[in-house]
Amino acid sequence: MTKKILAIALTAALSCTALLAGCGGDTENTAETNSTTGGATLTMATNAEFPPYEYMESNEVVGIDVDIAQAICDKLGMTLAIDNIAFDSIIPAVQSGKADVGIAGMTVTEDRLQSIDFTDPYTTATQVIIVNTEGSTVASVDDLAGKTIGVQLGTTGDIYASDVEGATVEQYQKGADAVQALKQNKIDCVIIDSEPAKAFVAANEGLTILPDPFEEEEYAICISKDNSELKDKINTALSELKADGTIDSIVAKYIGSDAE
Repeated sequence: MTKKILAIALTAALSCTALLAGCGGDTENTAETNSTTGGATLTMATNAEFPPYEYMESNEVVGIDVDIAQAICDKLGMTLAIDNIAFDSIIPAVQSGKADVGIAGMTVTEDRLQSIDFTDPYTTATQVIIVNTEGSTVASVDDLAGKTIGVQLGTTGDIYASDVEGATVEQYQKGADAVQALKQNKIDCVIIDSEPAKAFVAANEGLTILPDPFEEEEYAICISKDNSELKDKINTALSELKADGTIDSIVAKYIGSDAE
């Protein structure tokens, strides 16, 4: 009797193993069915070095973009999964199918549109210039020519800085690394989004943000050109979240109601 029970248990275990192996499937398809919720998992590629849009808190990625992604998933009946990777790896991850979307304070540019698609914008942003409070030779956008500019690799700050006449552009994997280089006088300034800039200046004495903006832009969600169905669903969700005030509420939670 005992042998029969063991044989049945072994058969059941082997069957479960085979079933699980079969479910491994294609790792390129990230929008898989979630057995717990009955919905699908939306994998968001991001770079948690861009507060308050995405940053680490108690070993968890949090921020404006995470909350917006969660609100979208709630609308679509999906479960959110987050993949924290290098910023310049986000578009390749979405192109290859390793991620469904890229949400990381990303601006729609003509260059990016060559390889990826974008949803409707969900917020506006401003690129600004950070300088040392004392001794800086950069007082305005007009002073950038011929200067050494620090940027985060692959960001629009990186793209815009490359157009500055005679400037040397130093690229860093993290915005925080560019800020540290500025503090050490290795570069003349940093070009970055205004909200991360505020966070960096607040955390680092002796830095200031120039009053005039460098560039104004809109953020959107990047998505594969082959995934128009998901793009349409996300656009519908974004429209509803804008109309009911959810996105404004999320932004105010991190930035304040007086945010630009």
